[in-house]
Amino acid sequence: MPSPNNRLIRRRLAGAWVSTVISISLVLLLVGVASLLLLNARSVSDYFKENMQVSVLLKQDVTEEQGLAYQSSLEGVPGIRSTTFISREQGVEEMARMLGSDFLDVFATAPVPISVDVNLEAAYVTPDSLEVVRAALSASPLVDEVVYQTSLVEALNQNLEKIGLVLGVLIALLLFISFVLISNMVRLNVFARRFTIHTMQLVGATRGFIRAPFIAQSAVQGLFAALVAIAMLLGGLFILRKEFVQMFEIFQLRTLLITMGIVLVSGVVICVVSTWIVVGRLVRYDRDQLYAA
Repeated sequence: MPSPNNRLIRRRLAGAWVSTVISISLVLLLVGVASLLLLNARSVSDYFKENMQVSVLLKQDVTEEQGLAYQSSLEGVPGIRSTTFISREQGVEEMARMLGSDFLDVFATAPVPISVDVNLEAAYVTPDSLEVVRAALSASPLVDEVVYQTSLVEALNQNLEKIGLVLGVLIALLLFISFVLISNMVRLNVFARRFTIHTMQLVGATRGFIRAPFIAQSAVQGLFAALVAIAMLLGGLFILRKEFVQMFEIFQLRTLLITMGIVLVSGVVICVVSTWIVVGRLVRYDRDQLYAA
């Protein structure tokens, strides 16, 4: 029957193990979030680009039949993802919502033309490609003007590049922080058993033999912490999906699986490497150094 002291030691070790797993899990959760955002940076970029509209304003005397025929002709134009026909009545309703229902009082006839809203493929939402698309859209004699915000396109491309760079730096920083934090926690866990390590050395145990149980335990701890972090990440995504359904249209299952793999590998590798370094340092200590530490 175990003594009260042994039970107390076991409870303390169990408490330390649980607290270490929770701490590692929280760090790995941040790594997972940053990885998910970084891996989906291209999808986020394409999502915003493909939702930017180019408005093709037709001439005032163009009929709806001519406008629909022009819309059909755009299906073969390279770079065009989708088109939406805006009738004169729809245009008047949109202007009324923006300017007020009495904005037509100053006009003898409705000044709102028939238009076609064009969504482009993401690769074509650059200043140079947009000029080529503008020329193709303006080739028809029915077109009066092709409108898009050049400054918005430039700002979108610049900001998306900056976001990708920031995410890359963030995930590298998080990995470094996680390595430092996990190393400190593993060091405390291993250091508490430094006399056990010294005893194993006295009976002739090799460094590899001493490291093995600590490495195995650390790998299990890292694996368990990674699984907890993945469960928290999936739970958080499930909650967010109820509030932001459209945002999850850009997330792919493949990138989610890769993120889970990054978290899993990071947890195991960081814990194992940290334990390898700490144990390797302790086995070089002599008895006086162990007591002084």
